[in-house]
Amino acid sequence: MTTTLRPTGPLQPGTDGARTRSYEVCVNSRPVGGIEIATLPACGAGTGTVRSLWIDPADRRRGRGTVAALAAEEVLRGWGCGRVEVSVPADAAEAVRLATVLGYTERGRDLLKVLDTEPPAPPPDTGIRPMTEPEFREWWPTAVEAYARGWTERGLPDVEARARSEAHHRALVDPPGGRPEVLVHRGEAVGRLLVGPNEVRPGERGAYVYDIEVAEGHRGRGHGRALMHRAESRARESGARLIGLHVVAGDTRALGFYESLGYRTADIHLVKRLL
Repeated sequence: MTTTLRPTGPLQPGTDGARTRSYEVCVNSRPVGGIEIATLPACGAGTGTVRSLWIDPADRRRGRGTVAALAAEEVLRGWGCGRVEVSVPADAAEAVRLATVLGYTERGRDLLKVLDTEPPAPPPDTGIRPMTEPEFREWWPTAVEAYARGWTERGLPDVEARARSEAHHRALVDPPGGRPEVLVHRGEAVGRLLVGPNEVRPGERGAYVYDIEVAEGHRGRGHGRALMHRAESRARESGARLIGLHVVAGDTRALGFYESLGYRTADIHLVKRLL
């Protein structure tokens, strides 16, 4: 039996330059599923994605999905893509296994927490204050560079990545109360936090931890936990009942820390180079 892709309509151009097309997954011309692929101009030229892939239950575990995914990669190669990114819900175990078998590697994951209880108050001798102007001037270039680096690693040109990072950070800090906060313990600054609104689930807004760090020499003393409790308090004050954050692949220490606070993986982001 031969598994092929059959277009369900014409190539769809997007206003941002993206291309999208949907296909039926067919076995000897019999439809058994569907797949949608697209380019990702936001990640630079040459990046594509598999937006969705499904196989009818009666035709699963026969290699249909594997062949369809490989065929989709060939289409993306024809569109000039040299890499593919996919995002898979954490509870879609079969999709995660398929991506791993096909050579995709994790680049990070999104974590979520439902804010159903009030977080604890700060520990004794610990408080939060707004970041001072000198602290802000020192923080700004480091934050912009770190975020830009993430985009360049995904294929965006350096100049465009930096411009995007600067615009992103300006949008975060310009609203009242948008600047980072500083955790102070016994009069000394020991950490920082930046929380803002974001879409944390498709179509659902919530709070998002954009930046959190405990200063070297002060780690392992509960300051990270105090910062996260502050983030959750900020979220509840804004009316949010969900809070999210991102953990890069391989940072098992951070992942374990957030899981200990009740955060759970919502989506896993994976990437593959097309040779």
